[in-house]
Amino acid sequence: MNTFSKTNLAVIANGRFQRRRCFSWFRGCRKLHPRLLKSVAFSDMVHFLPPLPRPSSPLTKLSLRLQSRLWRIAVVFLFVAVAIKAQSQNNSPFSSHSTQLIEEGDLIFVAQPQDNAITQVTQGIDSLAIDHVAILHRIGGETGPLYALEAIPHQGVTLTPIDSLVKREQGATFVLQRVEDVNATSSVRKALRYVGLPYDDLFLPGDSAIYCSELVQISYVDRQGRAVFDTIPMSFHDASGRITDHWTEFYRQRGMTVPEGLPGTNPGQLSRHPQVTIIQK
Repeated sequence: MNTFSKTNLAVIANGRFQRRRCFSWFRGCRKLHPRLLKSVAFSDMVHFLPPLPRPSSPLTKLSLRLQSRLWRIAVVFLFVAVAIKAQSQNNSPFSSHSTQLIEEGDLIFVAQPQDNAITQVTQGIDSLAIDHVAILHRIGGETGPLYALEAIPHQGVTLTPIDSLVKREQGATFVLQRVEDVNATSSVRKALRYVGLPYDDLFLPGDSAIYCSELVQISYVDRQGRAVFDTIPMSFHDASGRITDHWTEFYRQRGMTVPEGLPGTNPGQLSRHPQVTIIQK
């Protein structure tokens, strides 16, 4: 007892006891949520839990009861954080499991939690507020990194890492869909030729500037080399048939009339196309 007092030994013994207790709680949590925590090990959690108290630690000044409460709080907060993260990964079409479902040329549709100027005048599958579509492409083959080949404001037609797309569209729902009877290789290769072109924020016909669904519409061909998606009359009107104030003002500021009825496309319409089927959402 020259080096360690009885109090110090009691604190250390209690710390080890609490760690064993936490392990028991963790096993219980896994039984309650086996799907959420199936890939989480207790050893991973230990890194974030309070360390075992040492004789020189300030914890020696705390009561054993207070230390027990600190351990309980740490485990509860960590369990909640891990559960939320695991649930988020399971809901994402880009989780490690879901990416195995993805094939070259699949489409990812972005559905916003609330309507906006685009979704107010278009209709997405299952009435989702879909305002964007991108082509999924792996660079370097089947095992290569996954990118979104897309047309977006300020960048034009570009290749975006999937993680960047998810971060940019935080709060949105992603709907993974596949185009049936399509020559995916030729379609993606054709879409890649447009990389570097500016974004068409006027949504007009022609390929000198391109918007998101237009990139898909002009690129996708079937196995006979025919276009998969036809153009449709552009819609800038709401359910009542009235052109919305947003688009009236948008084109007025540019000295233009609203191009209602001109040939075009929109992401909601593509999501409802009979050749496009849902893989995951």
